[in-house]
Amino acid sequence: MADSTLVFIVLGLTLAAFVWGRFRYDLVALAALLGSVLLGLVPGGEAFLGFGHPAVITVAAVLVISRGFERSGVVDVIAEQVLKVGERLFLQLAALTGTVVVLSGFMNNVGALALLLPVAMRLAREHDTSPSLLLMPLAFGSLLGGLTTLIGTPPNIIIASYRGSVTGDAFGMFSFSPVGVSVALAGLVFILLLGWRLVPQRAGKASTEEMFDTANYLVELKVGEEAKAIGWTLRDLHAALEETIPVLAVVRDEKRRAGHAFHGSLREGDILLVEAGPEEMKLLEDKAGLSLGAEAEEDEVSADEAASRESDEEPVQENPERQNRKESKEKKEKKKEKKKGVDTEGLELVEVVVRTDSMMVNRTVTQLRLHNQFGLHLVAVARDGGRLKQRLREIRFRPGDVLLLQGGESELSESLATLGCLPLASRDLTLGQPRMLLVSLAIFAAAILAILFDLLPAAVALSTAALLSLLVGVLPLRDGYQAIDGPVIVLLGAMIPVGQALETSGGAELIAESLLHMGRDWPVVATLVGLFVITMMLSDVINNAAAAVLMAPIAASLASGFEVSIDPFLMTVAVSASCAFLTPIGHQSNTLVMGPGGYRFGDYWRMGLPLELVVMAVAVPMILLVWPL
Repeated sequence: MADSTLVFIVLGLTLAAFVWGRFRYDLVALAALLGSVLLGLVPGGEAFLGFGHPAVITVAAVLVISRGFERSGVVDVIAEQVLKVGERLFLQLAALTGTVVVLSGFMNNVGALALLLPVAMRLAREHDTSPSLLLMPLAFGSLLGGLTTLIGTPPNIIIASYRGSVTGDAFGMFSFSPVGVSVALAGLVFILLLGWRLVPQRAGKASTEEMFDTANYLVELKVGEEAKAIGWTLRDLHAALEETIPVLAVVRDEKRRAGHAFHGSLREGDILLVEAGPEEMKLLEDKAGLSLGAEAEEDEVSADEAASRESDEEPVQENPERQNRKESKEKKEKKKEKKKGVDTEGLELVEVVVRTDSMMVNRTVTQLRLHNQFGLHLVAVARDGGRLKQRLREIRFRPGDVLLLQGGESELSESLATLGCLPLASRDLTLGQPRMLLVSLAIFAAAILAILFDLLPAAVALSTAALLSLLVGVLPLRDGYQAIDGPVIVLLGAMIPVGQALETSGGAELIAESLLHMGRDWPVVATLVGLFVITMMLSDVINNAAAAVLMAPIAASLASGFEVSIDPFLMTVAVSASCAFLTPIGHQSNTLVMGPGGYRFGDYWRMGLPLELVVMAVAVPMILLVWPL
């Protein structure tokens, strides 16, 4: 069997696995690489050279620099200004989307979105705006902003490196700017004037209380004198129930202890604050002997006091009608207090979204050992804008899920970072240390100047900037390693040799010849538009970096077949690979906003399809103007 046929089989299976989504894309890419080695498509000695490719090193360096911007307070200074825009929706959209477009040009676009996502949620909550109207424009804005510079998005870095390997001269830092800025501005204008109106409005999802309806599920259960749970630890309780029903707090002697920090044994008279529905409450009563003792006891005391007054006190001289009105008023006040729900102050509940690269994806709370390993209680899970009603231990987490977690304040930040969750709760913006803010900007500016004046290759300049950021303390070393997105690095390192195999086996040339044959009577521009559409459709179902890796050699073969410059074809792939606006799975930014915005899979194309048409209508003429055939 010809090598080109084997490459097509490997790529076909790889694309099918990407679309299926059962396995994470980095594992799929690694399987494709190893399969290519076993089939003889990639020499064994060159299998892992992709991990040392300049594109991979550049992406890793940009991720570290982006985290340094976050830690030094550069982005928070901007976010603080965004929060002042007021209650007009147009101004909110302009401030959020415009800011993320600018930030995404100089830092990883997913990182820019992650930093502004809590700001958008806070704006939505403070001004009673549906977050769905803000979050999709924010996600799409991050994709548009990535088009503007070399470091804005991985496809630009990949295409620049590929051009360097073919022509000996890679695209520079701002080679993408003439086309990218034009496209980003056109897309921003479309989003602000028309696009947001095409987004479905999901009402009532802006607050944690409304999404999870927490107050209606928090109940107080008493450990009675005959309760089976006397002497049990909370771990014993969970084992007996065979269910991780969250115990948010234990009240003893009028002192409340957070559930995650309570390690003693239960005693008679303890009150457990539990997040449970009717089925879980019945389970707690049957297997642990817990009951709604707190409320019942209040009723009994009230009855005893009433009986005592009737027997011991003299007959009340008060007007019976007045007495009835007084009792009725007291009952209403009690009902009003109960309606407010249990006081959750101090329980340290946090709302988070599961990132696409999270270790939680496709795993359950039991497999993660969430409480033992990370000190966190899972309280509730929301998906597609609504709370999941199934048992917590049976839920397999997906990217974009919104979780309500409880944990110690000191451990929350580190645990969430390790798990790969992005906090959505309103956070206090910190301006960082002014000295470090200026230092981080100075280091980045020096790297950009080194690239512009051809003093250093982009990979070397940006890696040096990342190293200096770590050495001078802009970013702790541990945070630097955490900033590097492992799945993306593995994806790039594995797919680059596979993409090269597509070229060396003659597969790219075969595809190009087919396209040339179909378009032999068309102008070159028509083929350029076809390449744009194919790459854009591919990026809607697989990672944009993988789309760029696969389409770059095909673009080069097309340019060679037409005997024209390679630049417009490569620039077409760079722009179209980053325009994944039709689905939530094409780009991490789209996935991140799906849960908080309450979107469904079919919501994205409503604004995404016309936006892709706008992008193509602006990009193709600009590419031909700036990079003529």
